[in-house]
This record gives sequence, structure tokens and C-alpha cells, in this order.
Amino acid sequence: MGDDCEGLAEECIAYGADVAVYHDDERLERFLHKPYTEIAAHMARGKGTVESTDWRDYDEPRYILFPATNNGRDLSAKVQAELDSGLASDCSDLFIEAEEVSNPVKTGEPGVKKTFEKVLHMKRPDFSGFEYSTILCLDNPGREFHPQGCSVIPGSFEPIERNPDRDGLVVEHDMDLEDDWFRVEITDHDRLEAGIDLTGHDVIVCLGRGIADDPTEGMELGLELVDAFDDAALGITRGIVTSSYQFEGHVESYSNEERQIGETGQVVAPDVYIAAGVSGAVQHKVGMDESDTIVAINTDPDARIRDFSDYFIEGDLFEVLPRLTEAVESGGLGLEPEAVADGGDE
Repeated sequence: MGDDCEGLAEECIAYGADVAVYHDDERLERFLHKPYTEIAAHMARGKGTVESTDWRDYDEPRYILFPATNNGRDLSAKVQAELDSGLASDCSDLFIEAEEVSNPVKTGEPGVKKTFEKVLHMKRPDFSGFEYSTILCLDNPGREFHPQGCSVIPGSFEPIERNPDRDGLVVEHDMDLEDDWFRVEITDHDRLEAGIDLTGHDVIVCLGRGIADDPTEGMELGLELVDAFDDAALGITRGIVTSSYQFEGHVESYSNEERQIGETGQVVAPDVYIAAGVSGAVQHKVGMDESDTIVAINTDPDARIRDFSDYFIEGDLFEVLPRLTEAVESGGLGLEPEAVADGGDE
């Protein structure tokens, strides 16, 4: 949906779609809740493509996926509500398999087990921050159309390789848009600066609550390690973003949410990820666990991040980071073998 978006529909074909349906209207240049919701629900119900139904009998979608972006989160909730269906937000893993349940609300009869086919299992961090919850949006008895829906954190999956020669069908969606849907008019807008992009770097150094004893020095030590590499960037956890730490001087600019890594921040996958003073909450894990090599520094030998690190250094980041910086600058590890536990070994 948008203004002059047919080209984007064609890109969907190149990235693996068999059919791409698009709605073009100059009034859709900017995201608006009402028309975007009405169009998406109309498409999902199989309407608006009457002249193009010769390509196949329309199959109402079993699943609807949205990006967990600012606009995507808004749109997903409104579309699924319009379709009288459920939604799991900010998911980082998806899989489809049959599921047997005995809930009478879903089976229609107490004490009866029923197997639901092709159930979308949607995994997301739970409120504890250290475990995943798997959410199922099961059909209710008698409901004819119940698309299971979720929003997916960008970067959770590797994109399919683009094939510009791939064949597929692009269908223009036809629907009369009511003037009342545009009663909110965007008369002017300004584009913010692109902000901090942590993706694409060879190395990411991420700081967590472990800097609490001296936030300014901790931030400075992280930046010194970043500078020692050829292509590195500094990231932080949500714990720093929401903290009341007092930073002095220029390092304060590195404590804003633009550098946050995790479920509600950026998703990165560098060659080397160095986590200093990071506990390893699931919300953070989903933002970095695709990194090739993960090095964790923590004073707590039982910190959760140890479970998914390739190297765990038990120690104070205020002591370890300078030694790592020195090691990188000199081209050597600079650590005694007993200081490093590989893969969480004792």
C-alpha cells in the first residue's frame, strides 16, 4: 500500500513471492491508520481483485505477518482487530506444526482433545526477560476466517536471495477509498536524520548494567576498545537506556536508545560481539545471538549470557576491557588461558 508502489510489489516477486497484491493511491504516500487498515483487511478477505481471479481461486490467508516497526506494530493490531483475530507482537522465531489441545473454548466441548493443523507457533521473550513464550492463535469453533497474525522483529531471519528473473504475478487491488478515511491530513512533514546504524560492522562492543559503578569510565573503556578495531561500533542494552546513570562529557551522547540492541532496539550479527557487563536477558539475546563469535565479560559466573557465549571471561569489565584493548592494538590476546572459559566450560 502506498503511492507509486507497483515497483515494490515486483520486488516481492524477486524475493520469493508467487503473487504480490498492491494498492496505489497518491493519498497513501504517508502512513495513515484508517485507510491502511481498511485496505489491508479488504485484501485479506480476498476482495478487490475480481478482475484478476482467473490466476487462481483466492485462498484467504492462513497467516498474516507484519514487520515489528513503529508503523507495523500499529497496523498489525488494527488489522487483526478488524479481522476479529489474534496477534502476537515482537516475535523473533516462527514455525508451523500441528498442535493438540483440550481447551473447551477451542474444541467446543469439555474433555475433548482436538488436533489443529498448520498452527503458527510464535516465539517471543516473556515478561521475565529470561525465557521465551510460544504463542498460539487457535481457531474458535464455527469461525470461518481466522488468520493467525504476528509482528516480526526486523533482522530475525536471513532474507531470501533476490532473483530478478523470477516469475510471479503482480495484481493491482481495486477498492473505493472513502473520503472520511482521510479526515486526518498530513500537511507537512520533516525527515529525521538516519540515526545510528549498528548493522554491517565487523565488531560490536555492547555495554550493560555492569558499568554502574562508574558509568562514565565504563563508557570510555568501551569506546577505547571500539577505536582499537578497524570496523567496530558501540551498542548498549536497554538497562542503560532506562537507567538514571549520570554520564559526564561527550560519552553521554552514547547512552541514548539509538544504540540499544535487542528486541526493541537494533538486531545485529557481526563477526565478533563483545558483551561487557550484560546479563543476557532474552530481549537482548534476540538482538545479537546470530553473531558469529560472542565474547562475554561478567563478574557473575552464572550469568545467563554464559549459556550462549562462545567465550566467557569471568572478571570485572573495568579490568578486562583495557587488557582487551591493549591486546587488539598489539595483535595478541593478552589474556592468560585460565582467564577464558570456552563455551561456558568450567
